Amino acid sequence: MPSRHISPQSFDAILSELGDDPAIPDPHGIRKSTSPKRPSPEPSNQPKERIGLADFSNSKVFNQLHQLGAFAIFGVLLIAIGIALLMAYESLKTGSEALNQESYKQISELKKELAVLRSELETEQDDLYEAIDSIEVSVHSLKESRPITRLIAKPQALPYELELRGWRYLGVSQMGGSQQAFFHNGKNNVMFQKGGLVLGDWRLTQLEKDFATLTHVQGKTLNLKPSKTE
Repeated sequence: MPSRHISPQSFDAILSELGDDPAIPDPHGIRKSTSPKRPSPEPSNQPKERIGLADFSNSKVFNQLHQLGAFAIFGVLLIAIGIALLMAYESLKTGSEALNQESYKQISELKKELAVLRSELETEQDDLYEAIDSIEVSVHSLKESRPITRLIAKPQALPYELELRGWRYLGVSQMGGSQQAFFHNGKNNVMFQKGGLVLGDWRLTQLEKDFATLTHVQGKTLNLKPSKTE
């Protein structure tokens, strides 16, 4: 069989696990002992009761100190939290007061601006009313001073009236019991008897030395003279 190489550490571990076997040598003294160890003798000069009371007192004091430390730490934490809350409240209060003062300042400035705008608006409104009043006065004065012109319609000329106005009366002659009048119509000399029709509905109704009267059936009269009638 081939030889196995075992390290000293592995060999010692094996011996330790085998226990107290007298057949196996233990040159290094690493074998585990199976026999119970004897308790070390206590010193005879101190009584057991005093040692127990001292240990109990020390543990009680330690517990009290531990509790006092915990309470102290808790109190410090409470104080720190209270101080932090107080500082936060004061900071918030200061910020709120500053914000309120700034808001009051802005509101006051807005009130001043509104008062100025209202004053300007009232002034412009008064100026507008004055302008409207002046315009109304001007309109009334124009209506009162404007001359009233009435269109007087000229009467329409009757048929042959314009033509007869261009005639000239030349004179009158009497033959027996009748009278004849002589006219120049712009082209020729014409003669008409008193009471007879001249042109259209125009009739020779009156003869005098200086004029002759022509009358229309509608009642309008026209006097012809030696010169042209205007």
